[in-house]
Amino acid sequence: MSETTQLQTQQAAAPQSAANPKPAKELYPMVGWKYDSFLWIMSLLEDTFFREVHPRSAWRVPKHGPVLFVAAPHANQFVDALVLLRTLQKEAKRRVSLLIAQKSVSGFIGWASRQVGCVPVGRPQDSAKPGRGTVYLPNPVDDPTLVRGIGTNFTEFGEVGGIIFLPSAKGQSGESLDISEVIGPEEVRIKRPPKGKLAMSQLTGRDDVDANGKLLNKEDKKPREGYQGIKYKIAPHVDQSKVFQAVFDRLASGGCVGIFPEGGSHDRTELLPLKAGVALMALGTLADHPDCGLKIVPVGMNYFHAHKFRSRAVVEFGAPLDIPRNLVDAYSNGGTEGRREAVGQVLDMVHEALSAVTVSVPDYDTLMVIQAARRLYNPTGKPLPLPVVVELNRRLALGYEKYKEDPRVKELKEAVTEYNKQLRYLDIRDHQVEKAKLSWFTVVATFLQRVVILFLLSAGVIPGLLLFAPVFIACKVISHKKAKEALAGSVVKVQGKDVIATWKLLVALALAPLCYNTYAIITLYMVHKHRYYGWVPEWVPFWAVYIACCIFFILLTFAALRFGEVGMDILKSLRPLALCINPASSYNVAKLRERRAELKAQVTDIINTIGPEMFPDFEHSRLLAPADSAARAAARREAGVNSPPISPNRPSYDRRSSYGVSVNGSDSPPFQAPTRRNTTSSSRNIPYNESFSNIAQAQIFATRPTTPSNHSRASSSGGRPGSAGFPVAGFTTLDSAEGFDEASKKIRAAMKERGEMRRRKSQARQFMMGDEGTSEEDGSDGVEFGDRRKGQ
Repeated sequence: MSETTQLQTQQAAAPQSAANPKPAKELYPMVGWKYDSFLWIMSLLEDTFFREVHPRSAWRVPKHGPVLFVAAPHANQFVDALVLLRTLQKEAKRRVSLLIAQKSVSGFIGWASRQVGCVPVGRPQDSAKPGRGTVYLPNPVDDPTLVRGIGTNFTEFGEVGGIIFLPSAKGQSGESLDISEVIGPEEVRIKRPPKGKLAMSQLTGRDDVDANGKLLNKEDKKPREGYQGIKYKIAPHVDQSKVFQAVFDRLASGGCVGIFPEGGSHDRTELLPLKAGVALMALGTLADHPDCGLKIVPVGMNYFHAHKFRSRAVVEFGAPLDIPRNLVDAYSNGGTEGRREAVGQVLDMVHEALSAVTVSVPDYDTLMVIQAARRLYNPTGKPLPLPVVVELNRRLALGYEKYKEDPRVKELKEAVTEYNKQLRYLDIRDHQVEKAKLSWFTVVATFLQRVVILFLLSAGVIPGLLLFAPVFIACKVISHKKAKEALAGSVVKVQGKDVIATWKLLVALALAPLCYNTYAIITLYMVHKHRYYGWVPEWVPFWAVYIACCIFFILLTFAALRFGEVGMDILKSLRPLALCINPASSYNVAKLRERRAELKAQVTDIINTIGPEMFPDFEHSRLLAPADSAARAAARREAGVNSPPISPNRPSYDRRSSYGVSVNGSDSPPFQAPTRRNTTSSSRNIPYNESFSNIAQAQIFATRPTTPSNHSRASSSGGRPGSAGFPVAGFTTLDSAEGFDEASKKIRAAMKERGEMRRRKSQARQFMMGDEGTSEEDGSDGVEFGDRRKGQ
């Protein structure tokens, strides 16, 4: 594309000239009452599907001014958008325009997106079609960006800015190749060399490729002899100038825009590389309106069994980011290299910030081990608040990433994996193992009591369950069918679970009213025929019967939902009780209980050993206090040993959050842009020759992200060694009721000790006035109390 064309495109995306005072019509308008009404209706669905959606640190969201919300991981398709919009409206009173894929703007989803002012975005992968012929690399060593075709016609079907998609294989994502030049019908040049073993093997047909996609035999500079290339898909260039225009206008007017920068939804356990669109939106807005005060707020979408009915979620908001002025200047006036550097650094900032509010692990098995370790590491033995559960998962994931090669950690992982297998074999949960501690008579009594309660609850569950059974069955069948279809058409999904919750809600939204109306019509027919066997008086009109039926069936379903939720919890608890009653299985359960106690001690020991290595102030900043902390503190006081003083570098904490926020009212320390030595997979994904001189060509959503490698990424604490990120301290104490009780005990002990000290001072003064003794005891007590107070 010529420089003249590029300039025209950028000018088209710029704000209207001041010479035209008439305001331009908003491209994707948001109507306040429509937005609020739609979210109120959809909140009924959210409250029905989720047992709990817990917002965390919502006070960090700015109440005024432009905000760009970046949310990840995108693990629940359209449900993510619903949860995010409602949480922001409820907790921060902010309305947000989300970016949505163009192909989804149809039917009910399209209508819903218009009610909340969503901005549709075209994605290249949505318009990709199978290409003619095959492609390969003729010289992968000396010229790895030259792609040659056999039987292709790139002059007709290819264009600059278009994308070639390679197929996925062996559970790995196929790579996307950005076309930078069309040389002829059978040759194109791509922006960067292919990455990864799969892509290089597909384009050369050779087996001597390492894990990084490098050829081992550099002397052989050609593809495998006789290789005929690989099939592919090709997508045209997508013009994004109107999308950027809408985003710039919305942010410049003080509004909010939300984006899931990973692109499409997925069910992986780690963040996918972010696309440059989010950085271009922030930098472009600040370049045109440098004083608008734009903030970027990272949002972590943390689910517990996201696709399951009555599951839980935590929506966590990170500290707002400010884009440094030097990056905006580099983007505006730094030329090709400056723009690329600015975009890369902003991507790194966003990636680091998202890592601080999400739990990211390399695979599902590791996630299961970390969650088991979190359950075992609970000195209080009491249920933990949901935010503490998320924070523990994150910090354990951080520790595993750093120490996964440690022999102690490897041994622990194997032991916990085996423990999980034994739980699955006995079909019980970890928290149910503790029931095996009860005596046989207590277990029998508890079992019989719960059977009776379950029988009583069934009276409120069975009628609604039978009436609503068609909807339940349809939701399960259709959602799993759609999951298989999504998995077949995706290169990043693992099992397609990210679409299940969306389809469950959509099917229920369509079939539930149909089901209620069917039952109401059947009832009306019975009333019309014989007044429902004489139960309905003659003076009752049909319209009143219809309304009463609709209300009754809805209440019946709601009762079945609430009673069924309690009943399922009781039903799940019966099996471990039955295993304890049965003498044949008691040995297995007892052995499992003993094994759990051993693992709990092993997990606690490793955390207490490794924790101080990761966090210098580990003992002062725990999430959970050790089980013997109160006893040890009392023993120290009994022995007259002073508590250790607080390190002068220890961060102070605000009672509003207690997650590392200073008491002076400010948020986390200013976020400093990471150096280019400390980059993330998002910035490393930028082609080395990408200038971002024409934002109309920039990909806002992910096209086809490559399978992330297993190398170390940004830590979940938000910072790498040597880079300034969000420091997440060790394990703090004020994040739960137990933590506050612990703190209250310490405060009361300190106050009691202070009263005792005053009494001693008074006695010392009286003694001194009589010219007897000295003040040494009083002075020493004062120093000792001062040290203890600091230790508290």
